[in-house]
Amino acid sequence: MKQPSLLACGELLWDLLPGGAALGGAPVNFGCHAALQGAAVSILSAVGNDSRGNEALAILEGFHINTSLIRRMSNFPTGTAQVILNTAGQAGFEITANTAWDHLVWSEDLEARLTDADAIYFGTLGQRSPASRDTIRRVVSLARTRNIRRVLDVNLRRPFYDPSLIRESISLASLLKLSDEELPEVASACGVVVAPNPKDTLQRLLEQCQLEIVVLTRGPHGAILVSPGEVLDQPGIPCVVRDTVGAGDSFTAALTVGFLQGKALKDVLRQACETASSVCSQLGAVPQPSRLGASISPRKVTPR
Repeated sequence: MKQPSLLACGELLWDLLPGGAALGGAPVNFGCHAALQGAAVSILSAVGNDSRGNEALAILEGFHINTSLIRRMSNFPTGTAQVILNTAGQAGFEITANTAWDHLVWSEDLEARLTDADAIYFGTLGQRSPASRDTIRRVVSLARTRNIRRVLDVNLRRPFYDPSLIRESISLASLLKLSDEELPEVASACGVVVAPNPKDTLQRLLEQCQLEIVVLTRGPHGAILVSPGEVLDQPGIPCVVRDTVGAGDSFTAALTVGFLQGKALKDVLRQACETASSVCSQLGAVPQPSRLGASISPRKVTPR
């Protein structure tokens, strides 16, 4: 079975959890879980010239992730996000503004890396600044001309999005993942009427936006996948929730890798739900990379 090659673009930050700091950001969580699923992963992002940046790069290399497209910046710090957990373990985020990942730049190395990519992963949060938005859209637009799949996890974080950002991002995507909480805003941005049955709304998004796959996650209730030939409804996988940080990112990683490996969509969807359930049962977004033989722990590290 072919090893998928993935490029994840966007934010790299430290989640400041009640129990300590953990490396995060949707592209990072996605990349680490995709690596654990057997993919060859590169990440396009930036870190500061600081201890948090050093620690982040060491952790990613522990997952055998290619970090050559992660720029070191002296003028901006490595990103952080204060994570606030409610009594159900669901997370809210206060994301620091104007950090390193807001200043992504185009490079010849980046264009060359696209030659071997099977899919590009991106979201809306990574596009909150003009510089990073321009770079990410250039990557995704070039991928589209080369028939490389583009995986969009909208990942809406207030106040860093608006309807035009949602709409324009979806226009560049081929696979769309969103949550049930995000569905009304996404549908409205795309001019799609929300139907009583979410499957009908997803079908309208699929057809109107000319997508290959649309997947809706529903927390403990599982997920729905709509493609031109199938509508799949996967029940949730029971677990004791410790926190939900990174669950959606791990879901998208398992979904993307399984899809690129040519597995049946029903099996891919179940595996994605199982992966997300496992993440919800642990603290932090990413497990220790013991399967990769790495000695670095990516969770609960407190950078100096």
